[in-house]
Amino acid sequence: MSAVLRANAQQVRWRPMTVTDLDAVLAIEQQAYSHPWSRGNFIDSIAAGHWAWMGEHGGEAACYWVAMPVLDEVLLLNVAVARERWGQGLGEVAMTHLVQTARSHAAAQIWLEVRTSNLRAQRLYSRLGFERKGMRKGYYPVTAHQREDAQVMHLQLGPQP
Repeated sequence: MSAVLRANAQQVRWRPMTVTDLDAVLAIEQQAYSHPWSRGNFIDSIAAGHWAWMGEHGGEAACYWVAMPVLDEVLLLNVAVARERWGQGLGEVAMTHLVQTARSHAAAQIWLEVRTSNLRAQRLYSRLGFERKGMRKGYYPVTAHQREDAQVMHLQLGPQP
């Protein structure tokens, strides 16, 4: 981990996401995705007991992630970084926090889907140890009549260091 990334990781304050965070979360979500989650999607995830974490940097919402634990597995549902924070390593900081959280709950593995066109995210996930495991055809919407495949990626969690 680079010195800049370590500094950013130390400056991000993580806390469970609440419904009162959703204005800030939705602002990030709408910048990050062509087909963003709705307020209701986030409310439903929080109400269902999914892990939902908000990362603040400099006193402002900077990143977040939402994941669903199922037995000893974790499925990443959503992760995003505020556009003005792109390129600062906060995606890696968020994913590292997810991995640490999963380990602290004795999860054995993490699964995620990523757009086949999102090579930047795929490179990040690969750097963190995720491996390609398959493809979901037509998983993501592009337009009303077009869909994009998703790359399925997996991280096997070993014993804690």
